[in-house]
Amino acid sequence: MGQIKFGTDGWRAVIAEDFTFENVERVAQATADYWNANPVPGTEPKAVVGYDRRFLSDWFACRIAEILAGNGFQITLTSEPTPTPAVSLAVKAQSAVGGVMVTASHNPPAFNGFKLKAHYGGSAEPVLCEGVEGMLDKNPIRAVGLTDALRQKQIVIRNIRPAHYAVVKRLVDFQLIARSRLRFAHDALFGVGAGCFDELLAGTRCRITTLNAAHNPFFGGLNPEPVPKNYGPSAAFLRKHPHDICLVTDGDADRIGGMDGRGNPLSTHQLICLLLHHFVTNRKGRGRVIKALTTTSMVDKMCAAHGLELVETPVGFKYVAGEMLKGGALLGFEESGGIGFPGHIPERDGILAGMMLHE
Repeated sequence: MGQIKFGTDGWRAVIAEDFTFENVERVAQATADYWNANPVPGTEPKAVVGYDRRFLSDWFACRIAEILAGNGFQITLTSEPTPTPAVSLAVKAQSAVGGVMVTASHNPPAFNGFKLKAHYGGSAEPVLCEGVEGMLDKNPIRAVGLTDALRQKQIVIRNIRPAHYAVVKRLVDFQLIARSRLRFAHDALFGVGAGCFDELLAGTRCRITTLNAAHNPFFGGLNPEPVPKNYGPSAAFLRKHPHDICLVTDGDADRIGGMDGRGNPLSTHQLICLLLHHFVTNRKGRGRVIKALTTTSMVDKMCAAHGLELVETPVGFKYVAGEMLKGGALLGFEESGGIGFPGHIPERDGILAGMMLHE
């Protein structure tokens, strides 16, 4: 049935090759077995299950929810494709034992994935992932049908995006942004970020142009990754129709990229440094700066100039999250555009990162 191995952020595989319903069921059962065998103090037997716009993501998510419910967990299943950070936030807000996000993030359209979220609202640390791997095939699949689970309220289908928006609005100077008259574009790369900024800034003076917003499991022939090679069509649009800035989110909207208003790419490293400058100079923030080791050395120079402690981690945001959980973090980030913010979940949040860039 294929080896199942968690990588830097979950298990990913090609749909219908290794990412099959049979293998997803095995991983879901192993996850339930691990959570039941290792209860986390202060949490409840609840879990949140979300999904992106990839082929069959909603079906995979429903099956995962049925299995988790069949193992005694109360499940919140998202009602529509949802950004990963909204799922992570819901896990923390509900004091749930964890969550699952069905997504392969920025991988090609043929892939899908199983992102495991820990009780603190962030990527699962290695010990949790290894624990789930160790539980594979220990017990037979136990599941409850969706119709029965809904009737018995073991599964509740809910739109969790508004709760995420509310937290984002509290973490930024929303009134400053609302009055700004910014004219910005957002390239959603056909991912779940489509429409998020329109909804967040509805009724404000900002003008938003959303590009590549259609629900297209083939992502328009692109990989939904915020890197310049994928910006061509949007860059051409911006050269003809200039804006103030263009934000780019990846397939599950936990990472941020961008262009200037005329279609010239801004690297994720530049955006990271711009946000670090904003937090130190404009917000007068202090604290530990945490970066994955492949992130630009510009961060090192900025931290030295401002007298900030810099912590370097291995590649993978789960390691950045582990450091953020220790407290006192100013920002945490990785080279691919994943950025974590203080006072929030220890998780990448492309929507919040975009609003911070507007601020």
